[in-house]
Amino acid sequence: MIQDWWQEFVNGFVQGFARTDPLVVPPTELALLLGAAAALCVVPVLWQFFGRFVTIVHELGHAFAGLATGMRVTGITLRLDQGGTTHGVGRGRAVWFGFWGYPSPAVVGAVLVWASAAGFGRAALSVSVVLLVLVFLFIRNMAGVFILSGAILAVAVIVVAVPPDVQGHLTLAVGLALVLGAARDWWNVVSVHTSRRRELGSSDAYILSRRTGVPSAVWLFAFAAVIALAGLASWAVLAGAVLTVGA
Repeated sequence: MIQDWWQEFVNGFVQGFARTDPLVVPPTELALLLGAAAALCVVPVLWQFFGRFVTIVHELGHAFAGLATGMRVTGITLRLDQGGTTHGVGRGRAVWFGFWGYPSPAVVGAVLVWASAAGFGRAALSVSVVLLVLVFLFIRNMAGVFILSGAILAVAVIVVAVPPDVQGHLTLAVGLALVLGAARDWWNVVSVHTSRRRELGSSDAYILSRRTGVPSAVWLFAFAAVIALAGLASWAVLAGAVLTVGA
């Protein structure tokens, strides 16, 4: 019985890389998806879970930026308070490494929105499972193992157990939630600089300011600009899908 279940799981996962029909999003459904995405980022009990997924993407942004510039990523720490740290050494560009934390969830969210609209929503989920499994190579604490395992399990269940035509809609909702989650995290780091200055040491903008001499406000604006562009790109994709339905 266990062997049969595992075979079904593997078959379902492999099939998850196939392309499906482009997503059709009527205006009413779009409103519901936006509401669900907002709920993940606003309702405290939901944010306690989804916020940790946003943190994973945040830290992966640092990691991939570091690897792309020749740095060696030595470990990723994920904490139960939704914090995290990515450690890297080498001669890579430390500024590039430090920048791609807060903007990364928004960029990944925009990619998921595009993928779902183009019929690659299910494939994007499958790729996400593979990438999250690879992240285990870098996790350096038990809380991180626990958090990452939960994220992998949640995405894998969607890929295997949810009907293919529904997966694209879920991918779209997750993509929108990542964009909104990035905006929430950005606002949180702004509050660190304005009213919770004792926590400045945890701010990427503050760390970049210390390394470069460029004021923290400039880095905060740069984060916001990338997040806003990702949001506009997502909306453009959604507007095209809605207009197509209306036509």
